[in-house]
Amino acid sequence: MAWAGMPRIHGRAPVAAGLALAALLLPVLPGGDALAEPKPTIAEARKKLKKLNEQADLIVEKYNQAGEKWKKARKRYQTLNDDLKRQSRKVAGLREELVTMAVSNYQLGAATGWEGLIARSDPGALLSGMARMDQMSALRAQSLRAFDEATESLRADRDKAKKALAEADASRDELAEQKAKADRMVKEQIKLLRELGAYRTGDPNSPGIQYTGPASGNARKVLEFAFAQVGKPYRYGGTGPGAWDCSGLTQGAWRAAGVSLPRTTWEQWSWGASRRVSLDALQPGDLIFSEGLGHVSIYVGNGQIVHAPQTGDVVKVVTLSSYGRRLVGAVRP
Repeated sequence: MAWAGMPRIHGRAPVAAGLALAALLLPVLPGGDALAEPKPTIAEARKKLKKLNEQADLIVEKYNQAGEKWKKARKRYQTLNDDLKRQSRKVAGLREELVTMAVSNYQLGAATGWEGLIARSDPGALLSGMARMDQMSALRAQSLRAFDEATESLRADRDKAKKALAEADASRDELAEQKAKADRMVKEQIKLLRELGAYRTGDPNSPGIQYTGPASGNARKVLEFAFAQVGKPYRYGGTGPGAWDCSGLTQGAWRAAGVSLPRTTWEQWSWGASRRVSLDALQPGDLIFSEGLGHVSIYVGNGQIVHAPQTGDVVKVVTLSSYGRRLVGAVRP
């Protein structure tokens, strides 16, 4: 019960007063709006972008691996499916042969049957007829065995084909999942790069630049190819000719020199297990791998590399010291 003369205080009044006080204490922008959360500094944005690039390297690598797994599974299925078709034609041919033999045997009937043979007065003809009967029986038995073997082989190939198809479907699901992750990561990278004013679209038709270094042999072919790609955009999963990712570029460059590298960074590092070289003994054309195997570049010489860096950038030549990634080793294809 309130005392006489005292103002009545409703339950929500203190809350409203508190909110009003808080509003008065907030900094106000010239336009009258309360101050929003400050944008990150350029240094903070670059730090975040560096972290995103490292994460994107790994996600893109998983995407590429899933893609390669799916391609191999699909190729295996297609091969088995072709084998299956060939086997089907073989079985159909054997079946037709058996039907033909059965019809012929029926048509010959009494002429080559036991009654016909016994009715002949010439013993030589009787023996010759019996030999023909034995021969036909042997051929028929042989055809039946071949038919059975072909049928069993057909069933086995069909089972393999089904398994290969299931593996391909599983790889496709994995590929879709990794692609979705990569797409989300790319959006974040592009947003940050635009905020920094550092987003580069690149030119898919860039003529590149001319390599004038001292490298010779395969290494020269590799670097001539890589330098011709300078200015083209980075795109994850890119294998040229208008856009590249890091391992796509290294694969394409060494292909120009007649050397077949696997598609992904992980596979290239594994492929080069017996071709590892010290980072202190690099030569032009060597592949340099980052820690975690999320990125690979090509050593140019004189402390420089050529590579496809990351989303929002282009194929370019930079100093190894500006690489921005911790190194794990090098491979000389």
